Amino acid sequence: MSQSPKPVHWKLVIDAADPHTQADFWAAALGYLVEDHSSLIEKLLSLGQVTDADVLEAHGRPAWRDLAAVRHPDEPYEEESGMGMGRRILFQRVPEAKTVKNRIHLDLHPGPELREAEVGRLERLGATVVRRVKEPGGAWVVMSDPELNEFCVA
Repeated sequence: MSQSPKPVHWKLVIDAADPHTQADFWAAALGYLVEDHSSLIEKLLSLGQVTDADVLEAHGRPAWRDLAAVRHPDEPYEEESGMGMGRRILFQRVPEAKTVKNRIHLDLHPGPELREAEVGRLERLGATVVRRVKEPGGAWVVMSDPELNEFCVA
């Protein structure tokens, strides 16, 4: 019998038109932190390995132009790069707009007693309600983030 494989480090990658806006929204929605890659970027700029065209300013510091990530605040991260080593979501710029339903989505679980308050908070952050679902197996609200990616609040 073979041994179970060692757990694999992973991240969820989401295509985006504006990775930084998406990272800000999801960091606020989940209580995560926007990753700070500025030390790595400054180092790579000074070595000539990246150019000013590869970066922009976000939150008053250098950031990757086409990538932004969020991480759980309690998870470890690499200090040199700022990259999370646990629960994290990476947003990558793509040229095409979203055109069909997501094949994967996040479910947020504040609990039935907090659902409506959470939906209101998420709307204030820029999400919109798509529909409310009530079935024998449960109830939830389908929402979309600022780039129309669906997610559920149960």
